[in-house]
Amino acid sequence: MGFFDLFKQSNINQGIEEYKRTDDAVLLDVRTPQEHQEGHIPESKNVPLQQLDNIASVAKNKDIPLFVYCYSGSRSRQATGILQRMGYSKVNNIGGIAAYSGKVEK
Repeated sequence: MGFFDLFKQSNINQGIEEYKRTDDAVLLDVRTPQEHQEGHIPESKNVPLQQLDNIASVAKNKDIPLFVYCYSGSRSRQATGILQRMGYSKVNNIGGIAAYSGKVEK
């Protein structure tokens, strides 16, 4: 990772496309349950940032690809670091749903 990668915004739309092409991947929404109920990306699993210790409920295997999003990209960036420290090896921060242009379900 180069210096300028720190400032690069994740593109959630590209991230969703990559998620769809990745076998056995989990799309992880780390927003609050209320935010998730108000609208989320189809197939996403909601494990709020403050409850990441419950991640095994959706991803027992630490080698499973995780695609993490939140509202703006800030909480998903935090979650990515936490998940990596927990031993998950394939964690991708895809950014915030605020920039998402696809279908949202409630």
